[in-house]
Amino acid sequence: MNAMEDVLVVGGGLAGLTCALQLRQRCPQLRIRVLERRAYPVPVATHKVGESTVEIGAHYFAEVLGLAPHLEAHHLRKFGFRFFHSDRREDIDAVQEIGVSRYLSVPTYQIDRGIFENFLLEHVRAAGVEVETEAAVEAIELAASGSGAPHQVRYRRGGEPRAAAGRWLVDASGRAGLLKRQLGLGESNQHDVNAVWFRVPLRIDVEAWSADRAWLGRCASGQRWRSTNHLVGDGYWVWLIPLSSGYHSVGIVADAATHPLETMSTYERALAWLRVHQPRLARAIDESGTAPADFLLLRRFSYGCKQLFSADRWALTGEAGAFLDPFYSPGSDFIAIANTYVVDLVARDVAGEPIAARVGIYGSLFLSFYESTMSLFRGQYGLFGDPEVLATKVIWDYTFYWGILCQLFFQGRLTDVAMLGRVRQPLLHTRALNEAMQVFFRAWGRVSRRRNRAQLLDQAGLPWFDQLNRELPPLLDDAGFVARIALSVSQLEALAAEVVGRVVAEEPAAAGWPETVRVLALAGRAARADGEMLDYPLSA
Repeated sequence: MNAMEDVLVVGGGLAGLTCALQLRQRCPQLRIRVLERRAYPVPVATHKVGESTVEIGAHYFAEVLGLAPHLEAHHLRKFGFRFFHSDRREDIDAVQEIGVSRYLSVPTYQIDRGIFENFLLEHVRAAGVEVETEAAVEAIELAASGSGAPHQVRYRRGGEPRAAAGRWLVDASGRAGLLKRQLGLGESNQHDVNAVWFRVPLRIDVEAWSADRAWLGRCASGQRWRSTNHLVGDGYWVWLIPLSSGYHSVGIVADAATHPLETMSTYERALAWLRVHQPRLARAIDESGTAPADFLLLRRFSYGCKQLFSADRWALTGEAGAFLDPFYSPGSDFIAIANTYVVDLVARDVAGEPIAARVGIYGSLFLSFYESTMSLFRGQYGLFGDPEVLATKVIWDYTFYWGILCQLFFQGRLTDVAMLGRVRQPLLHTRALNEAMQVFFRAWGRVSRRRNRAQLLDQAGLPWFDQLNRELPPLLDDAGFVARIALSVSQLEALAAEVVGRVVAEEPAAAGWPETVRVLALAGRAARADGEMLDYPLSA
């Protein structure tokens, strides 16, 4: 006889466990069962992408789910993003560095996924959610559309066949994408990039690579190792992420055409590749004499999804749906967004409210957020080795992220359909402006001089940028939220006009680019070269 649940969650990793916890907090009366194929506890430093959080994901874990005490006690406070233009160089103190000199206000974290998921499983169980581990799902049978019948899941545990039924089915099965494959919902997103990564039992401290006191003194003493450090070059970037367990996560993410996966497809090949492109990192690993704890590769790791939510009471979340690119660590953000929509739909359905209209709205919004974020990565890997363009692109991308998507999440407006209607036009405008700027960055990259001088471009030194981060958490009323979105639009318009104006002043040929005219038309301002928002040079 099938166990009948209100919600069946297939997959007990990060997405599935946090979805179950959020459901339990929103609707304490629900019967929720999670089926997870792995055995628990999982190893620390488990080989998963998603160790670095940014503002939405960190806020979701810490504040929405109430897990701040665990994060503060058992994981590392992140010292922001940091970028070094260090391709084929060992003198990291003599290249351009992009980052902050001090912590910004909103905390983010470097998460050891093994520690976090072990904690989550016990925390979710303590909250009253049934979690079955070592449960290998063999078949999902969705109820007929409109029937209202429960969905059925057949699985095997301890060698014995079992079955469960649920009014709602949430697929959080990760890259297995059980329901997505079954329904044919997968689709390409035209982003041909590959990744390899491994963990080493070693603290990789970039500050140990220099004895230059002036360079060391530019940042809060000894904190650079806590950043998500990006070592960047043409067509690729390397991540360095510290874990509280004492391991360091190292990954190479590369455009397939520029750096074929075959050149780094084993640990030995990856280390040989690093000896060429990031020799100082390779030397640190070689000199440590340590062996990697794991090694994993993914070909074309980024993908889209046609549909994530259904009025027939099924949904996808996490990597079971869509996956972007880890350059700005958005994975946890999109878990937070998808889970928020899933939980709201389940809660409204259980309360007897029709959900079909909201399913359509939430699905469109999620895919719009996905496409806007994908535009930051798609076709942009050629810019990673350009110190002039990347420095400005990072500021733009973060102004867009903090000013728009973070506002919707921090202010609890993702499911506020009436408010989303009020700000629809500004949101569409900023999406178009962002897309135009991404085209402009690529055009600028074709003519930029790529000057790479020893300087820290300190994002914390931009007062408006620091304020944008600091003002994310305080809740606003309706009028305040509308005003905040208007301010974000104004800031983006001003920044776009300033960037274009300064590039045109230095590169006269840029005045003839169609992209220039389009950006300025969308910004609604004349090009200007004097600069007000960026008080560091766009060119080194």
